[in-house]
Amino acid sequence: MSNHTFNYNGLPVHYKKMGSGKPLVFLHGWGVNSGAMLPLARRLSKTHTCYLIDLPGFGKTPLPGRPWYISDYADMVETFIERQISILTNLLVHSFGGRVALKLCARPHALKKIDKVLITGRAGMKPKRSAAYYFKKYFAKLLKAPFQLLPPSQKEKSLDKLRSTKLWKSLGSSGYSKLEGVKREIFVRTVTEYLEPCLPKIQNEVLLLWGENDSATPLYQAKRMEDGIKKAALVVIENAGHYAFLDQPARFTAIARAFFNGKDS
Repeated sequence: MSNHTFNYNGLPVHYKKMGSGKPLVFLHGWGVNSGAMLPLARRLSKTHTCYLIDLPGFGKTPLPGRPWYISDYADMVETFIERQISILTNLLVHSFGGRVALKLCARPHALKKIDKVLITGRAGMKPKRSAAYYFKKYFAKLLKAPFQLLPPSQKEKSLDKLRSTKLWKSLGSSGYSKLEGVKREIFVRTVTEYLEPCLPKIQNEVLLLWGENDSATPLYQAKRMEDGIKKAALVVIENAGHYAFLDQPARFTAIARAFFNGKDS
């Protein structure tokens, strides 16, 4: 395995490279880095040249200078493929990395750069919301309502004080409450963009490989993607959760290898 840095508009993007064979790009989930997928890459490196990218803001890659949208991450990955690989590549993506892959594969020229795509635990479909979610949402609006009447000069200062209170923080997700600055804004932009419009535009062969007990991105989201993507197939792994490739490594690897090493690879 070797470590490399790819310069993307002045941003040093760190990535690992190993193995030999057809290129396979790994995109990790939110809150981790490429190291989470390293054991899987090692197993697949016998038949593929594996590229594991630390997405900007994670691992050894610094945050971008401004808040990015998912499309900005897709731009970076597309440029990486063009400059560092330059031939048709496969993708293996998890969670947040799956959001990026959907954006990328929905582009008209995607088939010229990307062949097969394996998605596991991918977020981005509009979730089914619980009653507790709606209670928090409308209670937060109720708390903010009095501040809307203040003059603009006082409004933002007062809202900042509200956002710093324990009550307000208790209404947000645990991930959001721990974030600050650019990363918090990226998080907001990410979780508020639903990617259903991307699905019918994707022409790649897609395998949705899901843990049956995934509570972060439940199975109904995978089924929605299977229905929306023309060439998608869903395979469910028993006794596995959001990190199915860590929960059932042998099973996950065998399925991934069969998918990527098929006659069309």
